Amino acid sequence: MSTSATDTQLEELGATVPAQRQAGQTAQPVLLVVAGPGDAELVTIRGGQMLARADIIFSDPEVLDVARVHGSGCSAVLPMVDEDGQPLSQAARVALVSQEANKGLTVARLLSGDPIMDGSLRLEAAALAARGLRFEVAPGVSPLTSIPAFAGYGLTGGAVREVRVVDADDPAVNWAPESESRSTLVVLKGAERATSLAERLLTAGWCPDTPCAITVEGATVDQRTIVTSLAELTDAVRDSGHEGSGILVVGDVVNQRGESSWYECKPLFGWRVLVPRTKEQAGELSDQLRAHGAVPVEVPTISVEPPRTPQQMDRAIHGLVSGRYEWVAFTSSNAVRAVCEKFEQYGLDARSFAGLKIAAIGEQTATALRAFGVIPDLVPTGEHSSLGLLEVWPEFDESVDPINRVFLPRADIATDTLVAGLTELGWEVEAITAYRTVRAAPPAAPIREAIKTGGFDAVLFTSSSTVRNLIGIAGKPHASTVIACIGPATAATAEEHGLRVHVRADEPSVAELASALARYGEALRQEAAASGSTVWRPSKRRAAARRRTN
Repeated sequence: MSTSATDTQLEELGATVPAQRQAGQTAQPVLLVVAGPGDAELVTIRGGQMLARADIIFSDPEVLDVARVHGSGCSAVLPMVDEDGQPLSQAARVALVSQEANKGLTVARLLSGDPIMDGSLRLEAAALAARGLRFEVAPGVSPLTSIPAFAGYGLTGGAVREVRVVDADDPAVNWAPESESRSTLVVLKGAERATSLAERLLTAGWCPDTPCAITVEGATVDQRTIVTSLAELTDAVRDSGHEGSGILVVGDVVNQRGESSWYECKPLFGWRVLVPRTKEQAGELSDQLRAHGAVPVEVPTISVEPPRTPQQMDRAIHGLVSGRYEWVAFTSSNAVRAVCEKFEQYGLDARSFAGLKIAAIGEQTATALRAFGVIPDLVPTGEHSSLGLLEVWPEFDESVDPINRVFLPRADIATDTLVAGLTELGWEVEAITAYRTVRAAPPAAPIREAIKTGGFDAVLFTSSSTVRNLIGIAGKPHASTVIACIGPATAATAEEHGLRVHVRADEPSVAELASALARYGEALRQEAAASGSTVWRPSKRRAAARRRTN
């Protein structure tokens, strides 16, 4: 990557080239932000704020996703790699950062790991200072302490009061034990060199029974911890098959893991779960999945667009305000959003619902109404569907109800089940197309490939349309993938398309759907543990089966 190529790179990425400040303006301080272990949520508040205000972010390649999360509003996020994808030298990194900072741009430099511990941040800061550039630093969460915390043990405790930190690459390290019972040895880069380190430690006089732990990909959803003894470390590493960067911890503190392990024990830990929904609706379900340890991958299958002719909605909103309706029935959060957007166009707010009775088909729709400041009068406690809503809807009684009209904003593909049922109850229904549902564009090729080959551990379907649309734009999920459905109608559609349904939510809500999948994942974990296996994720079991076949 040449220092003169930055603007060209930005243009190729489709990003806006930041405007250069006026000539002679003092360069902004370079923002040196430490990412820590690599989990975007572990970036400090100060670090996140610094990344958010940057014009451009230059990131170590290992934490590029972290940069994208916190720098979503900047012009570009660029990895510090050359044309061949290899990391740039320190001189090239500093030259590139300096070039953009001297334009007057706010430049953030995101560093991975613990550059304060290994000294790389000091060297980069000194090189910037030598070029006459100021800088600010946002220290990060240290992998030295955070990885053991995520692995379920501390570095001191009980009789242990000392911590010794060494670099596995240091040829001058004295590996002799100082006080095995009172100290903890932490070896940076120890995971990659575990076999040779075990030999060195045993040769140096460490007790073969000394507990030790290797954690690879710490504080990420790919984290894996091996707990063993020095004598058995080599065999344990070979048998686990785990690869990746990480640390080796040697000492009695490793025994804390039995009572303090919390992260890798989550029921869906590391599961890649496909969430095929509209982009606007995916957030809540994804949050629920993350709480159970999963990695949600959101794939829009439906695009929600305004109706082709807005006049009907305009007249309905006018009728709502002027007292034409007794009830407004919302059958989705998209319908709530469509009506609220119309309100905003006309300068209206939640007060315009005064005097109206409001019905919501389920709790998710009710939540969307409450967010707008409207508390629904009617929400079914049983089945969250048109039939469930009809079960609790009152008959029209002219002695009680001054008006018999119901405003029903809905999708263009909605069925007439609710309209027919309300009509039988004596109500006059005005069903208005509030929004159109259009099949989304196919996802990226790697996502399609993962869907078809079992790269996802599970797929969550929240409606029959998500089943049909996902298969239409990306193909049928692999047979090894766990299929979870929010209700019986969705499950029936999945089965009609040849999918085996493994999980059904007890109640039609996204929270219960995520919980049902978590219970299924925990059952797989316990089944694997009973058989002596450490592999329970469907995608990993399939990969292991392929290796045995080959």
